[in-house]
Amino acid sequence: MVTKRYSGYIIGAIFVLLGIFIMVTFNSLVKKEEKVILQWNEVQNAYQRRLDLIPTIVTTVQATAKYEQNVLQEVIAARAKANYVNVKANEVSAQGNEAQLQAHNELATVSNKLLLTVEKYPELKGTKPFTTLQTQLERTELRVKVARKDFNESIQRYNTSVKSFPTSLVASIFKFGSKNGFVSDAGAEKATEIKF
Repeated sequence: MVTKRYSGYIIGAIFVLLGIFIMVTFNSLVKKEEKVILQWNEVQNAYQRRLDLIPTIVTTVQATAKYEQNVLQEVIAARAKANYVNVKANEVSAQGNEAQLQAHNELATVSNKLLLTVEKYPELKGTKPFTTLQTQLERTELRVKVARKDFNESIQRYNTSVKSFPTSLVASIFKFGSKNGFVSDAGAEKATEIKF
């Protein structure tokens, strides 16, 4: 009789501990997933800053220098494409990331081409508004890089939790799946060649 009563307490304690483990693990996964969403929003914030800054640079360059119109048209077209491709935080996927990454990489490439083209115009490089905008664009590109790095780190922490035992059991029960981060394009280690 006594052992039956103790075994009931033991079974009850096991269920309580299991419940606590599931609750703590679930909450941990939710926090990590929310961190991924937060970091994705920071990537979007950096992208938006880039999108907002480029028209100002184009306008400044147009007002100060007369040069190849096709460079400006490329920048404007790339900005429009990057502005169109937008992935919401709750819809982060490998396909969405790839589409947005390609659009923003194209925008960064033509923006750099714009800045390199301007090198041929010393009177433009010497103007304070252009120098300020160039500095802001460089800082924006750094922000994009840092935001992507932070996003990938939060993805890595989340994926490690989702795949680690025994957390993986709770993750599978509540449908927490692994997520994809940014991966550099093939050939990204090579410098972009710009021809005039």
